[in-house]
Amino acid sequence: MTRMALVVGSLAKKSLNRAIAHHITAQAPAGFAIEEVQIGDLPLYTQDLDGMEVPAYERVRTQLKAADVVLIASPEHNRSIPAALKNLLDIASRPAGQGLWGGKKVAILTASPGAYGGINSGLHLRQSLQAMGADLLIAPEVFLSRAHTALGEDGQVSNESTAAFLDKFATAFYAWAGR
Repeated sequence: MTRMALVVGSLAKKSLNRAIAHHITAQAPAGFAIEEVQIGDLPLYTQDLDGMEVPAYERVRTQLKAADVVLIASPEHNRSIPAALKNLLDIASRPAGQGLWGGKKVAILTASPGAYGGINSGLHLRQSLQAMGADLLIAPEVFLSRAHTALGEDGQVSNESTAAFLDKFATAFYAWAGR
C-alpha cells in the first residue's frame, strides 16, 4: 500500500487547485491510500512552540511522516507560495534536525486563472523543498494557466485537452510514486 498525502495550498472552498487535485486523485491506481492534509487551522509557526505539544502541528506532522509520497496542489499568491502552505512547510521542517521533508517524495502542481499558471509558486515550492532535501518529481510539470476554463459548471475538469494533459501527469506521477 502506497500512502499519499494531498496538500491543497488554497483555503478557498471552491478552489481551482482542489478541483484539479481531485481529478488527479480520482485516477489513483489500486494500492494507493490518499489522505488530505488540512492546513487551514494551523497556528503560525514560531520556534517558541518547538518544545510544546501543539495538536494541529502534531496532526500534520504525523500525516506527512506516514506518507510515502506527497502531492501539493497550489495557487500563487502575490507571485509566491500561499501563506498557509508556507506555514505547513515550516512546521514540517522543524524542530531543527527533525524535519520530515528529507527524502520524502513530493510532486507539485499549480493552477491559476492567470496566464502563467502559478509558475512562481511552483518554482518557489520547488526551491524550498529542495533545500529541505525532498525527492521531487521534476517532469512532467504542471503549471496550469487559465485553470478556470478547465472546469465545468459542476466544478469538475471538463475541458478535454486539459483533462488529457492532467491524465498524462497522473500516469507519470503514480508510476513514480509507486516505485
